[in-house]
Amino acid sequence: MTKERTLVIIKPDGVQRNLIGEVIQRYEKVGLKLVGTKMLVPTDDQAKKHYTTDPDWVEKTGKKVLEIANKEGNSIEEGEKILKRLSRYITAGPIVCMVWEGVHAVEVVRKITGGTEPKTSDVGTIRGDYVIDSYELANIDDRSVRNIVHASGTVEEAKIEIDHWFDKGEIVKYTLIQDAVLYSADLKGIVE
Repeated sequence: MTKERTLVIIKPDGVQRNLIGEVIQRYEKVGLKLVGTKMLVPTDDQAKKHYTTDPDWVEKTGKKVLEIANKEGNSIEEGEKILKRLSRYITAGPIVCMVWEGVHAVEVVRKITGGTEPKTSDVGTIRGDYVIDSYELANIDDRSVRNIVHASGTVEEAKIEIDHWFDKGEIVKYTLIQDAVLYSADLKGIVE
């Protein structure tokens, strides 16, 4: 459990707003360990593969959007429209991909990151503290919600996403002194 991993991507708006250090600091302060990081400008293909690691993603997303809007329509067409917006957003500039490791990493990162829509994210979360965007505004502008960070939703999703963005050799295994404080049952090894 202490080795659970999750993927975090600081999206182009987070990079452009100089929030890289702030985002990293939020995860470090809770005790998670950064085991992989890289900066790149993703291709359209990389972006689309990231969002469609679940083969049913397009249809599920389109259906969800239609249900929320309480309207009829083709769920696949609606999902494709969302995928195009997401790809346009994440390929707009450099991103920072990171792999974080620690106990309950997926759940803890999601909690620190906040809800997908910044307007309704809790104060104290990354999205709640640094973004004021909303689904409504994004729909008016025909774009994705700008929410600074992507965080894997499940352990299974994290494994797939990490494999998509990182080669095995790009993830580093190492020990921090804090690991003993966080995970040792009796805090052995702290005092000499």
